[in-house]
Amino acid sequence: MKAFVMDGIGETALVEKDSPEPGPMDAILEPTVGLVCTSDCHTVHGAIGDRENLTLGHEVVGIVDEVGSAVEDFEAGDRVAVGAITPDWNSEAAQAGHSSQSNQALGGWKFANVKDGTFAEYAHVNDADGNLVHIPDGISDHEAVYITDMMTTGFAGAENANIPLGGTVAVFAQGPVGLMATKGAALQGAGKIIAVETVESRQRLAREYGADHVVDFQKGDPVAEIMELTDDEGVDSAIEALGSDQTLQDCIKAVKPGGTVSNVGYHGGDEFRHIPREEWGVGMAEINIVTDLCPGGSLRLKRLLRLLEQGRVDPTKMTTHEFDFEDVQEAFNMMDTKEDDIIKPLIHFN
Repeated sequence: MKAFVMDGIGETALVEKDSPEPGPMDAILEPTVGLVCTSDCHTVHGAIGDRENLTLGHEVVGIVDEVGSAVEDFEAGDRVAVGAITPDWNSEAAQAGHSSQSNQALGGWKFANVKDGTFAEYAHVNDADGNLVHIPDGISDHEAVYITDMMTTGFAGAENANIPLGGTVAVFAQGPVGLMATKGAALQGAGKIIAVETVESRQRLAREYGADHVVDFQKGDPVAEIMELTDDEGVDSAIEALGSDQTLQDCIKAVKPGGTVSNVGYHGGDEFRHIPREEWGVGMAEINIVTDLCPGGSLRLKRLLRLLEQGRVDPTKMTTHEFDFEDVQEAFNMMDTKEDDIIKPLIHFN
């Protein structure tokens, strides 16, 4: 089969690989559409260390090609989605309520980390009954592929932010995860949503997804503007959706004492992140910093599909470019450089 791989730090290629085979509890998926994620770019640049001949990708829907002997809920020909995170559901971490960690930090993240990812003509899915979900007939592949990562991650940012009904929230960065965090905050009942973003096309989408105010960090101090918009009180909740030291600090500065900072950003680069001492109340301002990895599993995905069925969210607005699988390298390069105001590129496998 053809597969798009990382072949060393900074190196990618479209290559021929052997097709995967399922174990008793697994499934083989034939992708129909997928999305390129900025975390794929982080991986290629060495954020999780060197990898050789590792198939990239983790956002995909498709058709079941084959299932293992112990799989009960799926069969060949089913149209399905698989979460970007595919936990081992019998792990101690899963039983403790932290399935995405699977007994080690980020242990539920398998695609394009510890096993081949989804940018291939066939993809292996572990624990198929727990990690796959049937796609209802009324939902397109294009819509469904967004539940695999962007919706579940962004919404988790809002869910973990403890936004009071009618409360205030600032969402730092309006990339795909930030946009879905903004939409998630609206669905959670936030009374005032402040989006922090400088790119005009993303500012526009932020408003469409529910932002009441947009703060451009290149035109002034975003924390000062947030304070002005909240009568110097600060927000009840701040969501970090970028993964940088500065935005994490700004979240802490912008949130009021007793508030919550919810982090769903991917923090690459430097080893340490810094906490502003005074705004943190010298460690005693009762500000909670909550982190999460993209929630996975069939129950989570079913709930997100229900939101699509009811028309509560249209994630396809984030698709700015489309490519055939043979042109995935171009899509990856554009996502890496954010050329042409790209937000999400959709990959067609056939």
